[in-house]
Amino acid sequence: MIQHNLSISNGSRRAWCTALMVATLVLFMAACGSNTGSSGSGGTTPTSSSSGYGSGKYGSGGTTPTASSTGNLIKTATATVNGTSKTILTNAKALTLYYRTSDVPPSTVCSGGCAGAWSPLVVSGSGTPTSATSLPGKLTIIADANGNQVAYNGHPLYTYSGDTGPGQTTGEGVGGVWHVCTPSLT
Repeated sequence: MIQHNLSISNGSRRAWCTALMVATLVLFMAACGSNTGSSGSGGTTPTSSSSGYGSGKYGSGGTTPTASSTGNLIKTATATVNGTSKTILTNAKALTLYYRTSDVPPSTVCSGGCAGAWSPLVVSGSGTPTSATSLPGKLTIIADANGNQVAYNGHPLYTYSGDTGPGQTTGEGVGGVWHVCTPSLT
């Protein structure tokens, strides 16, 4: 009988772990970049008022939080974006709003699994969304794979699970397609 002595060196373990981490990152980026959108609301979107990643706020199992159709959904705030102080758009809870450069309404690139990390700003109802401050651009509703999603100048809006509080802009530049929404977005 032939015996084989299998041992893994520390260098091999590190290489294997690094490869596993890269593969995980690639899968995450693929989920955020997959084109699963379609036109139409596709059903009812449940209302959520939870406050934590993974517990409903940013989606779990395909649910998308829904904002009330009453009150001012959009606000402005000052935040640091890439080292520069800018006026940004936020949701009613003062979380930074983002847009994805590859979204082409009515098809939305970020839905399904992607919406777990990039929570779409959706509303119940079809009224025009409002802002607490005057904006140079136009707020609208786009019926897409996420439901009735709020858009600014045609760009569907999202919050990012990496932002845990007001004024954070950790989603800026992620994947080269996610950017903080400013009032000057055209």
